Amino acid sequence: MKKIIERVALLLVMILATGCSHFGHYPVNAPLEKHNPEYGYIAQNMGPVGNAEELLLILTFSGGGTRAAAFSYGVLEELKATEIALGGKKRRLSDEADIISGVSGGSFTAAYFGLFGDRIFEDFEQRFLKKDIQSALSSSVFLNPVNWFRLSSPLFDRSDLAAEYYDENVFDRKTFGHMLERKGPMVLINATDMSLGARFTFHQTVFNAICSDLSRFSVARACAASSAVPGLLTPLTLKNYAGRCGFVMPPFIQEPSQSYRVRAMRETLSSVMDSEKKKYFHLIDGGVADNLGLRAIEESIESAGSAWTTLKFSGREKVRKVVFVVVNAETKAEPEWDRIEWIPPFSAMLSSYSTIAIVRYNRETMAILQESFDRWAQDIRTGRCPPGQVSTEPGSCGDIEFYLADVRFENLEDKAEADYLGKLPTAFRLSGEEVDRLKAAARKLLVESDGFRKFLKNLDSGASSKEAPR
Repeated sequence: MKKIIERVALLLVMILATGCSHFGHYPVNAPLEKHNPEYGYIAQNMGPVGNAEELLLILTFSGGGTRAAAFSYGVLEELKATEIALGGKKRRLSDEADIISGVSGGSFTAAYFGLFGDRIFEDFEQRFLKKDIQSALSSSVFLNPVNWFRLSSPLFDRSDLAAEYYDENVFDRKTFGHMLERKGPMVLINATDMSLGARFTFHQTVFNAICSDLSRFSVARACAASSAVPGLLTPLTLKNYAGRCGFVMPPFIQEPSQSYRVRAMRETLSSVMDSEKKKYFHLIDGGVADNLGLRAIEESIESAGSAWTTLKFSGREKVRKVVFVVVNAETKAEPEWDRIEWIPPFSAMLSSYSTIAIVRYNRETMAILQESFDRWAQDIRTGRCPPGQVSTEPGSCGDIEFYLADVRFENLEDKAEADYLGKLPTAFRLSGEEVDRLKAAARKLLVESDGFRKFLKNLDSGASSKEAPR
């Protein structure tokens, strides 16, 4: 009896130690006192030291749990192993990454590289890829009595616990301010606003609209929002301070436009800036709005008016080669029911529904990207060249070329391996062997990609791939 009383007393002390009247409350995002378009986590304040001005390397890492994180990591390994020569200097391609846009599982690889650089090749496998994150998260919920009471609060839920775990065990309590200090690639972490259905990107331009300071925001919490799969995890909440810091809608958004995309962005921004009607943002998995992380790039160019305007705004007027590496770890659709007469059960229908939606949207997003290349190239030539003097000779004002490396399972020649990888679970738990096979496939796919090979060939600079652990 005495032991029972002692345990109850200890539990009460632990409960009281949690503080809040409801035992738990999510950390509130910090307000921004005064809007300054040059402040904080924006492209103009980022960029690896010494990277080539003539090359713009954009990586996008899709959603898909540890499967996507490992697949993206394999691409980074191959970029690290690939040396190029630009401007008389030899550089690893991993050092040339300018923008990395991540979703869900891919956001963890993107954020870790953005925060720690080459350290990712030393400890990311042990700290994340080959660790049973899912069991660790379950333990923090079910085996810690304090969290039982914290979760009784309407202001704290499972994704908040996940964010705390990532903060402590993966990202070393780092914020976007720490990423800004490192001056590495611009890392865009993407979530989805639950009510608007719109993509929510962790970038200071977005936080300017809600008068909040992203530099003080936890990277772990952003990744938790990006991976908050509906049903398994819960939305993460941000407070909207819009109207308190002097931010006004940009002129190019306010002006009449024939572009449906720009008009839709104006409508979304207007909703975001109405803090009376929209006091909070409840964010869920980024894959709901864009599982590839590409829309953040495409829409930023369209909203700026042209590709040339985008380059000027970010100080990249000297760019000659733009390389997109799209890492797509989408789930393989199950064809078994095509051979069965029985009516599929609800579970099969639900699984097919989510897979179809993501795959179809991914295809459309990739099509838009490819179809935009010629238009963007023309934008840049028109903006950079004097009227009537457009030249496409190497080094001339019109020298601009776009490349696309499409890294996805179905491009593997070994269809059995592609089928195996596409059916791996999208949870945060894989075996070491599964992680290694994902990494090896990613490296092979990147090296054999037509767009990547064409880019290296056109550099005409003796690019080489060094051996690295595979």
